[in-house]
Amino acid sequence: METLVSLKPLLAVLVSLAATPLIVASGKRPNVRETWTFVAAFLKCGIVVSMIPAVLDGKRLVLSLVEIFPGVPLAFHVDALGLLFAVVASCLWIITAMYTMGYMRAENEHSQTRFFTFFAIALSSTMGVAFSANLFTLYLFYEVLSFSTYPLVTHHQDQESRVSGRKYLGYLAGASIGLALPAMIIVYNITGTLDFTAQGILSGAQTSPGLLVALVLMLVFGFAKVALMPLHSWLPAAMVAPTPVSALLHAVAVVKVGAFSVFRVITGIFGVDFLAANNLNTGIMYVAGFTLLAASVIALSQDNLKRRLAFSTISQLSYIALGAAMLAPSALLGGSLHIANHAFMKITLFFCAGAIFVRHHKKNVSELDGIGYKMPFTMGAFAVGSLGMAGLPPIAGFISKWYLCLGALEADQILFLIVLLLSSLLNAAYFFPIVYRAFFRKPSEWVPGQRIKLAEAPALLVVPLCLTALYSIVLGIVPDFPLSLMELAQTAVTQITQGG
Repeated sequence: METLVSLKPLLAVLVSLAATPLIVASGKRPNVRETWTFVAAFLKCGIVVSMIPAVLDGKRLVLSLVEIFPGVPLAFHVDALGLLFAVVASCLWIITAMYTMGYMRAENEHSQTRFFTFFAIALSSTMGVAFSANLFTLYLFYEVLSFSTYPLVTHHQDQESRVSGRKYLGYLAGASIGLALPAMIIVYNITGTLDFTAQGILSGAQTSPGLLVALVLMLVFGFAKVALMPLHSWLPAAMVAPTPVSALLHAVAVVKVGAFSVFRVITGIFGVDFLAANNLNTGIMYVAGFTLLAASVIALSQDNLKRRLAFSTISQLSYIALGAAMLAPSALLGGSLHIANHAFMKITLFFCAGAIFVRHHKKNVSELDGIGYKMPFTMGAFAVGSLGMAGLPPIAGFISKWYLCLGALEADQILFLIVLLLSSLLNAAYFFPIVYRAFFRKPSEWVPGQRIKLAEAPALLVVPLCLTALYSIVLGIVPDFPLSLMELAQTAVTQITQGG
């Protein structure tokens, strides 16, 4: 693979960070403040998308800044897997910025400048994770993301927000400092490097089986943003945040950073062949499979819409972890695709929840009878996201779940094929009743013979959710249009399995 030294990954990280002082300085002029947000978002997206042709042409973009320890630089590299994640995050930041502007203004939220500032920092750290060349760089940006999203989670600054914020930071920082950091030190001590490689840096190391099992568990659970049970309860607690934060947490950044980090550790630190030869992937599969089903069962009992979506996210993240752990090429393809597909579907669902709250101040599923008559665009988009989450064509979720099921067969893991199919039934069981209530029941205040008036949310909320719903369909029909996401995922799998 040809290697090119390039400033582009650094620029992708810095562009939103550079916008933060401009956002702060424009705090008393909201239109100017949001303009800086959009300028940064479009620049970031443009830089990231411009790297697609080179990566698909077999090139790797690299940049080393400074050596922190012998053999461990603060460095970036752009491969297909990282670029896939970065493309999704940068594109969705544009749409999320539009939605955030509409939501924050409609709700007349306080401290909007602080909100947009930390939002931009969070996207910088997300790009840093995506383009990390080694475990140290990834860990550094992972921690920055945890601390930069804390003010967003605690935005309302009431007692519930403060308690949830402490839980959020306690779980994430506690796991990363208590598990991932010592594991990283041990790996460095064994290998003398922390670079991600296609074969995995531990593949030739002489270590005891017990230590290898401990390292797998420490690194997988240390990146607790992936929300594998039992380190998952921070995620529902974080639902006290404004809905744009929930969308950021569940689609654009935080949980996807966790899933991506686990994917990267499995494939770049251990390596698929090494994990398979030492049977180190079995435990990860069982934890992911249990989380996948248990979170879906819990979601069935949640009346609060955002909490139901939160437990759905916990379940869906486990698809990504399970795909990586099964190690088969189709499973790796399905897991990497689900990073993108789930992002567009889940952000649609959270956008819809926010639009419902802004327009009708309803938070619970039991309150949504007939809401589809009042908000046909919003609930139509919600129906699209729900179908995709259940894995039905032609929505994007069908594509990634199809490859995950193929991967289970390739890996001769029939048990996990059953788990995947059962989970899709559970997805339908907790999403479809919401759609049924919305369109097949009348509002409680409806009078027979009286026309139900449209009452959609403001356009700045409705347009983004319609766009993400539409693209969820496009991804299910033409997965490469127009961002080459399928080709990036296929290239990533080739690089992982063939050492390319």
